Amino acid sequence: MLRYLIIMLDDTSTSFCHYDVPKTERRLISLDDLRDGIHFAMVENLTIQFVYPDYDLPSAYKEVINTIDHSDIVPSGRQGDVIVLDGWEAALQLASVAVIRTTLDDLLQHAETVSQWLETLTRLNIVITDVDQFTEADQEGYKEFLSQVGSAVERLYINGRSPQLNTLTDRMMLTEMNNCGAGDTCITLAPNGKFYVCPAFYYENEADNVGDLQAGLNIRNKQLYRLDHAPICRNCDAWQCRRCVWLNRKTTLEVNTPGHQQCVVAHLERNASRELLQRIRQQGTFLPDKPDIPEIDYLDPFENKNEWQ
Repeated sequence: MLRYLIIMLDDTSTSFCHYDVPKTERRLISLDDLRDGIHFAMVENLTIQFVYPDYDLPSAYKEVINTIDHSDIVPSGRQGDVIVLDGWEAALQLASVAVIRTTLDDLLQHAETVSQWLETLTRLNIVITDVDQFTEADQEGYKEFLSQVGSAVERLYINGRSPQLNTLTDRMMLTEMNNCGAGDTCITLAPNGKFYVCPAFYYENEADNVGDLQAGLNIRNKQLYRLDHAPICRNCDAWQCRRCVWLNRKTTLEVNTPGHQQCVVAHLERNASRELLQRIRQQGTFLPDKPDIPEIDYLDPFENKNEWQ
C-alpha cells in the first residue's frame, strides 16, 4: 500500500540514491502540477518528500510547498530534513540527517571520515553508487571498512550516543524487511507531471512512466514490487538492504530479483551488524527486546535456496 510520494521539483534535483542525474538544464515542475501532486497526496493520505535542486525556488513555489507537512531532501550547503553531501569535504553544520553517495573505492578510503561524521550526525546513509560492479576481490576491503567504522560506532554507543548508520545499525533495530519500497509503498512525481516507480526510472527513460496526475496511477504488474512476490528477498534476513528495484532491473532484468552483487554487499553489512551487536551487548544490556542476529554461512541467499520454506 502506498505511503509516500516523492516530488522532484526540478530536472536537476539532487540524487539521494544509486542513480545519477544526467540532466543539466533546469526544468521546474509547473505550479499546477505541484498543487495537483499535493492534492493527490492528501487524498491518498501519503507523506510527501520534496527533492530540491541546487538553487532557490521562486517564492510562489515555497508558498505552495508550505501548505502541507513534508520532508525536504536538499543538496549539500542547503537547509533541509535530509542533506545529500557533495563529497568528503562537505561541511556538516546544517546537517542532522545526511546521505553520502560514493563509489566503493572512494568509500574504503574514508572510514575515519565516516567515523568522525557519526560523532555529530543523528543519521548517515551511505549509498554505494557502483554496487553493481562489486566483485569477490572487494569483499575483504569492505569487511575491513565495516569493522573499522563498527569500532567507532561501538565506542559511541558505550559512551551514551546512538548514531544511526544504514549499513551497520539498521539491521540491529529491525525485525523485518525495511527497504525503499519503490513501486509498492513509494511512488515518484517527476517535473513533467507524470508518475514513476522512482526517480531513477524517470532519468533512464521518461516514457517509462506509471501514470499521470490526470489519469492516475497505472503500475503494470504492480505485485512484482511487493516483497511477497520477490522469491529471494522474502527468504532473506538482510533486512537493512535497500532492495533497489531499479538496480534489480539493471542487473537481472527483473524488478523483484536482485543481482548477486547487491546481495553480497547486504550480507557483508548484515554480518558486520551481528558482530557489532554482540560486542555492544558484552558491555551491558542493549536492545533487550531484539533477538540476536543468527550466524549464517552464505553471502547470497540464493545459495541457501534448499532451506527456503
